[in-house]
Amino acid sequence: MRRRILLPTDFSKNAQNAIDYAINLYKEEVCDFYILNTYHIESYTMELSVERDIEASKQKSILGLSAVLKRLLSIDNAINHHFHIISECGPLIEMMKEVIDKRDIDIVVMGTKGNIDSRVQIYGSQTVLAMEHIRNCPVLAIPAVAVFKRIKEIVFLTGYKIHFKRREFQYLVDIAKISNAAIRILHVLDEGEHLDEDQLNNQKLLKDYFEGLEYSFNTLHDMEIQEALNSFMANREIDMVVFINRKHNFFSTIFSRRRPMMKELGYYSTIPILALHDFRN
Repeated sequence: MRRRILLPTDFSKNAQNAIDYAINLYKEEVCDFYILNTYHIESYTMELSVERDIEASKQKSILGLSAVLKRLLSIDNAINHHFHIISECGPLIEMMKEVIDKRDIDIVVMGTKGNIDSRVQIYGSQTVLAMEHIRNCPVLAIPAVAVFKRIKEIVFLTGYKIHFKRREFQYLVDIAKISNAAIRILHVLDEGEHLDEDQLNNQKLLKDYFEGLEYSFNTLHDMEIQEALNSFMANREIDMVVFINRKHNFFSTIFSRRRPMMKELGYYSTIPILALHDFRN
């Protein structure tokens, strides 16, 4: 299966790290990598100079992309990897959406800022917006300090309260297969709480979807979600965290200062997050 992977870049070390991570993750797979850089002209630019400034910005973008491409061709010897550079004028998220549609992109892999103790600063506002608003394909966010290693365990946090759809897990299953990784499904129950019939049925669906993979169901009791995740990850070799984002404000909520989940989850500054969506709806 040929994979189409979008790699946004602003030519920073963080962006380059995410590109390297994606190349290593899919090292043995047939892939088309689309490297995207966007540029824009400030709205207050005088009309007479707009055309000149656009051309200068475009040339700067193309030169930067060419340098990225040259570096990748010199370090990546996978014969099944093919690289394409795309330079677009416009807001990053909107341009990403266009490329995803036009190129039938399977997954976005992008960098984060990484090591600052702030929800938005850890991930960067554009990464948060991408996880939040790109609905038609998953987004894999790679912290700046994350170094690729073979993925052994992936944690998927769920409450089993929403009916799952097989297509939501397509790319999680794909990553687990190519990495030979185990999926650890984590659920948090309040004291004295039990799974109801609907939740048990949704749990059974996951058994069907993950058939043929190594997986396990794990339950922690009477803990806040962030505390439970920290506790679970501290005792495992977790290499990736997975969420399903059905609500448009889900990541805004966990990144907010009013509910500082990301501040508590220190592991998120070093471990990649895969944001899944019901991307056909």
